[in-house]
Amino acid sequence: MSDHGTVARQHRVTVPSPGCLVALLAPIVAVLIAALVLMVMHHRQERANERNESEALDRTAALARSYARDVMALSPYPPGQETVRAIAERHDGRLTTYARSEGRLATTVRFFAEFEDTTMFGTSYSRAYRCYSIVFREDAAGDPQEKTSRLEKCDAD
Repeated sequence: MSDHGTVARQHRVTVPSPGCLVALLAPIVAVLIAALVLMVMHHRQERANERNESEALDRTAALARSYARDVMALSPYPPGQETVRAIAERHDGRLTTYARSEGRLATTVRFFAEFEDTTMFGTSYSRAYRCYSIVFREDAAGDPQEKTSRLEKCDAD
């Protein structure tokens, strides 16, 4: 009470206790940490998937080289279409074109390689594919020579 018989109003400034601040900030900090962890995991999975696909595409190039070596090793040269098709299939490839003329054989083969594709929901297997044009011709001595070129456009069907 004041000297005049009235109730004096007191102005108090209240500061929240440290426990109250922690209770308010803890959920916000937890959500931020969870979001950061999810972003880092997603980035790492994407990098791993890109690396897996790149390795699979490198395997297609190795398959094309192996296919070319096997075709060049055949006798009599140049081989028939069914023989070339069988070699392509043995190397995870699909013969798409075959053109044979005097001392020259031109083929286009689509090679496939599988790789793991990981998401937060699990792992699946995807296929990477590339098409190569492989031209075989005999040199002056009658020995087969090959030239392998990767094609830019390649249908996956």
